[in-house]
Amino acid sequence: MSSAGHSRFRQLSLFITAVLIGLPLFVIAFNTLSLPWSGDWSTLSHLWQTVIPEYINHSVWLLIGVAIGVMSIGVTTAWLTTCCDFPGRSILTWALLLPLAMPAYITAYTYTGLFDFAGPVQTTLRDLTGWGYGDYWFPQVRSLGGAITVLSLVLFPYVYLITRATFLQQSATTIEAGRSLGLTPWQCFRRLALPLARPAIVTGTTLALMETLADYGTVQYFGVTTFTTGIFRTWYGLGDLPGAIQLAGLLLLAVVVLMFLERWSRKQARYDQKHHRKALPFQLRGWRAFAAAAACWLPLLLGFALPALQLIGWSIERAEVWLQPEFWQLALNSFMLAVVAAVIVVLLALWLAYGRRQLPTPMVRFSVQFAGLGYAIPGLVIAVGLMVPLIVVDRWVIGLSQAWFNYNPGLLLSGTLFALLFAYTVRFLSVSLQTIQAGLTEIRPSMDEAARIQGYSGWQVLRRIHLPLLRPSVLTATILVGVDVLKELPATLVLRPFDFNTLAVRAYEMAGDERLADAGPPALMMVAVGLIPVILLSRAMLKSQRPALKEPEFVPTTA
Repeated sequence: MSSAGHSRFRQLSLFITAVLIGLPLFVIAFNTLSLPWSGDWSTLSHLWQTVIPEYINHSVWLLIGVAIGVMSIGVTTAWLTTCCDFPGRSILTWALLLPLAMPAYITAYTYTGLFDFAGPVQTTLRDLTGWGYGDYWFPQVRSLGGAITVLSLVLFPYVYLITRATFLQQSATTIEAGRSLGLTPWQCFRRLALPLARPAIVTGTTLALMETLADYGTVQYFGVTTFTTGIFRTWYGLGDLPGAIQLAGLLLLAVVVLMFLERWSRKQARYDQKHHRKALPFQLRGWRAFAAAAACWLPLLLGFALPALQLIGWSIERAEVWLQPEFWQLALNSFMLAVVAAVIVVLLALWLAYGRRQLPTPMVRFSVQFAGLGYAIPGLVIAVGLMVPLIVVDRWVIGLSQAWFNYNPGLLLSGTLFALLFAYTVRFLSVSLQTIQAGLTEIRPSMDEAARIQGYSGWQVLRRIHLPLLRPSVLTATILVGVDVLKELPATLVLRPFDFNTLAVRAYEMAGDERLADAGPPALMMVAVGLIPVILLSRAMLKSQRPALKEPEFVPTTA
């Protein structure tokens, strides 16, 4: 095959790969867009008359509440740890990322166990006061407000991380000018830093809202009816797959709107000022230092420390679970699934990212970008969109097998690990793809050219030059994808084989049966593994800040 023919073949193969990865999205979009032409309005009309207004109402209020929560916590902590100096700041800089290791539905279980009527907090309150049921008011944990609180405490690190990076990159001259004019730290924040960081705040908030739309475990456990719970109920409760697809189409539309908002906010990032010199932080003393420390430690306490302590307590209470072979079989299932999925996803990401590097044509760039859209799509939407084509293929294969060999092979794709791995690939390819692409950008194109001059083929360049240099990126991508797979609940719950269980599903089942203590060991195992990428991210943050901290520019102002 000639060089031109080989390039065309590579471009076509990359395009086909992107189409296969986007198959669930095509199915959802096609069924939603074809609805006006098919004339089948009965299901959607019934849903609009009964449940969709409630789904929209709860989803909108949930998004508004979480947006306010993550912006309030994330922006405040980002400013205080970046531009102010107070006791504990060096620890809080990385510790505020720890809530990322705590899945939202796990935090929901712990808060229910702590603050529900039978929990230790209300029980202690009744013992101390002698009150009985109905004698006092206590916030209802299982409510829309409870879901907003839990999701805000778990998702605020998205805003914190991106906003803090923007505060670090802002020019020192801007803050210094405000100081010279006598502005207080609060005035510098409100008048100078906050307007310049607005695009980053919008981006972080949008990412948190996408996770909110994708959440199933938290809202289902708290009894909040949203589109994700509605899709699951329509599909499994009513057995109405077309109705579930139509609800998934509405949810997909909401995600597309959020994605557009996030892309638009990144275009506005050119308004951020960047300079190599960083302003030294304001020195806070007295009550100001205490208030700043409290504002940062409280989200960490509520978002990570308190749930983690509750999980540890449950795990000690159910210590016998750690000795049961069934528990370790669940752990083995989860880890093996995570490893296999991570290897598949990383290999696909290498194939797509390296193909884009070698053939940066518009079609290849579009294909790779499209293949990375899955992370913004809820796992339940991907599962619904994936089941339709897999069921069609299974029926076709069974029909052929019975006609030719008089043999029914059963389900080969749907209801098997293949479907689950396919969904994980669609959902988490973006995580691996962005990590590997970032690693490839650090490798100069001149190294490729020098290798080609020496007669190396494209495969040899990848194997002998790129892969050794990409080893940290590949390892990071593998860990990130593996941990995400381990924590993924909706897709696993829907697509897993009937005789296959994981830690996430077991924790969900135990909590659903009100056996919260039994949910402790599998939940604690997931949180412990989830700490690995958080630790890597924290180390990267600290490493990137060391040069800036070694060069003091002027004596900081005392506030």
